[in-house]
Amino acid sequence: MKMRALAACAALLSTAAIAETPNRPQLEAAVKAGHDVNVKRLQDWIALPTIAAERRNVREGAELMRRLALDAGFQQAEIIPTDGVPGVFASLDAGAKDCVGVYFMYDVKQFDPAEWSSPPLEARIVDRPGEGKAIVGRGAVNQKGPEATFLAALHAFKATGRKLPVNLVLVAEGEEEIASTHFPQVIANPKVLPALGKCLGVFIPTAAQSATGAATITLGAKGAVELQLISSGAKNGRGPKNDIHSSLMASVDSPAWRLVKALDTLVADDGHTPAIEGWFEHVRPLTDRQKQLIAQGVAKQDEAALKKGLGIQRWAFDEDFLTSQLRLASQPTVNIQGLVGGYTGPGGKTVLPGRVEAKIDLRLVPDMTKDEAVSKLKAHLAKHGFGDIEVKVSGGYGPTQTDENSALIRAQRAALTKAGIDYAMSARSAGSWPGVVFTGPPAKLPAGQVGIGRGSGAHAPNEWFLVDSSSPRIAGFDQGAMFYIDFLYELAGTARR
Repeated sequence: MKMRALAACAALLSTAAIAETPNRPQLEAAVKAGHDVNVKRLQDWIALPTIAAERRNVREGAELMRRLALDAGFQQAEIIPTDGVPGVFASLDAGAKDCVGVYFMYDVKQFDPAEWSSPPLEARIVDRPGEGKAIVGRGAVNQKGPEATFLAALHAFKATGRKLPVNLVLVAEGEEEIASTHFPQVIANPKVLPALGKCLGVFIPTAAQSATGAATITLGAKGAVELQLISSGAKNGRGPKNDIHSSLMASVDSPAWRLVKALDTLVADDGHTPAIEGWFEHVRPLTDRQKQLIAQGVAKQDEAALKKGLGIQRWAFDEDFLTSQLRLASQPTVNIQGLVGGYTGPGGKTVLPGRVEAKIDLRLVPDMTKDEAVSKLKAHLAKHGFGDIEVKVSGGYGPTQTDENSALIRAQRAALTKAGIDYAMSARSAGSWPGVVFTGPPAKLPAGQVGIGRGSGAHAPNEWFLVDSSSPRIAGFDQGAMFYIDFLYELAGTARR
């Protein structure tokens, strides 16, 4: 595996030269010795969930994040207040010539314990046949597991008394799962923005390996806007203020049907393509290089296994795999997450609901912006006679893109090559993270997702993260920590080449 990866990357070595990690066995021994403590730290972190949508553990989560940073060697760490959930800012001055930013999210998605095979906050370690031992818990892979792995790397430096090869600036938020509503306020803080300005780039730790052991380097991500469309008789006068008997449907307007009709105008008759006026006005087409990267990624994937994992039989429009993946990267979307209103219990209740709500997310591609998307949505509804539908935006941000020749990406490629891990570069992830707060103004820094290891189930029951791998192709917790150590040395070397 290692020889194949090295051969595959040989053409890239001119821009991704491999740096040596001094006295690597010493750091490796420290990581191994700290394994149990490092894993316990992750379990304790999972046990305290911050859920922004529920305002759960808002202050407690920020304080724990601050303590985790200080314990890992950051000389200063402070809570940054916002109009919503606070963030955390920390810095580690190693006396190095170069600085890198690290982005953490310490919040997690909601969960229903009844849907889990073990309690979601217990962080139980279970056997995964053919893969090894994994922690099961909310936030295990998204993102506390990878972040705890990076913290383990810092603890190895601390345990050996060694200085890092780069200085670090950490920014963490507790609202990523509600589309980073107030995170720009953290970045704009007069202490935070100047510190980020000294950085080569910013990365978020992630578990980037697939079941085959191959990793993915993501050069960009779609933006995301979360909002609710609300049809209410109390607001628009076109229906009841409260639920009434369904027999009155003959003489009273239905807020539910009004919302359904409004929703139907948002997509074409295919039920898929956005139909909002001007929606594609600022969509930048994929470049030839991006198409090439997508094709290379498709060649490395198992389409049948991917479909099985998604629980689908075919792609939209019965397109072939490559065409569907090009669409996935290039097309902005309008998605219904859920519909809420009226009676949803067993059987019927014969009511005419007075209020119904659609939970919507919009995925954006370059050069779309959050404000543009929301403005066009509102204008579209008004034009089609649905100006009374309330548009309530709960959070969001635009798309992000980073140059593959930036020091951040070149160091990532070199670290993967050193680890003997095959990889593909993804032009753009269909999923979203608030990288645009770093790549966009005023910071304008390279930003990406970095890491190895494996996990799955983000936002779903039985979310898991591998801590002890039984496969030599896939990293466990300790191998993931060593990857971050190597990556930091690569960053220091790459910045000076």
